[in-house]
Amino acid sequence: MNQPDPRPVVVALGDQPADAALAFAVDEARRHGCGVHVLHVVHALPQGPEMVLVQAVDVEAVGRQSLREALEHCRDLAGEGTPVTGRLLLGTVVHELVDAVADLEAARVVVLQHRDLSRVRRLVSRSTTSGLAARLHVPLVSVPAGWAGSPGGSGTALVTAGVDVPERSDAVLRAAVGAARARGARLELVHAWSLPGFHDDPSPVRVHGESLAVQEAEEIRKRLAELDLDLEGVDVEVRTPEAPAAERLVEASRASSLLVLGKHDPRIPLGSHVGPVAGAVLREAACPVLLVDPHQPG
Repeated sequence: MNQPDPRPVVVALGDQPADAALAFAVDEARRHGCGVHVLHVVHALPQGPEMVLVQAVDVEAVGRQSLREALEHCRDLAGEGTPVTGRLLLGTVVHELVDAVADLEAARVVVLQHRDLSRVRRLVSRSTTSGLAARLHVPLVSVPAGWAGSPGGSGTALVTAGVDVPERSDAVLRAAVGAARARGARLELVHAWSLPGFHDDPSPVRVHGESLAVQEAEEIRKRLAELDLDLEGVDVEVRTPEAPAAERLVEASRASSLLVLGKHDPRIPLGSHVGPVAGAVLREAACPVLLVDPHQPG
């Protein structure tokens, strides 16, 4: 295959059709004037005389056919002016994708399609997104299989970002502002909060919570100003609803073109690099979810 453009949008194919991910990647590449690079990993296990498996050469042939079909579809979507390249990889999915992205040196973003798996299959299948989140510093986008473009008509695009701790959300704020500006979209910064259950009068606790929410909103606005980002033409609104964070963000995804979240920053190497809130949102979101590294430089 041809060499990809510098800083391409990378699409990682799985074992299911990825039309939504390819469409998102083409739109993203057009916005940034770059190419699309498609990676398809064929999960190949070691062969041995005691194993009755499909021969590796047959597995590779099927993989090449799948890649060719994806590239043809991607080129049809891209048309003239957006280079589309591809590469077939053999091995374990996460390992090969991490190495392939590292070979590119400067991928702009890695796009995956969210697989519509049953609960049982999720319990026994390792999430590719989680595996990549643990090992890549490149932003990841998970696109729902049913994604068909931004809801609403022209001029109504909305980018929503979940902001947890303002002073540790620089990467989220930068990515959210950049995404909103590129799309000509409004930007909502959401800091959701909720109260534990109280059997007695919860009024004093709620008043305290609302006071903290006002304070958090001011901290978000202050941090946004300190980052000195280009906000020209970007309508920014800060919201601090009383609701469980994952529930509020999933609700927001139904009206959003993109949802921006920060990866979890585990205190030990074995901790989750997605986190419970982001994990729940990735499973249920109605729009693409951009997952950024909290330590990503500006």
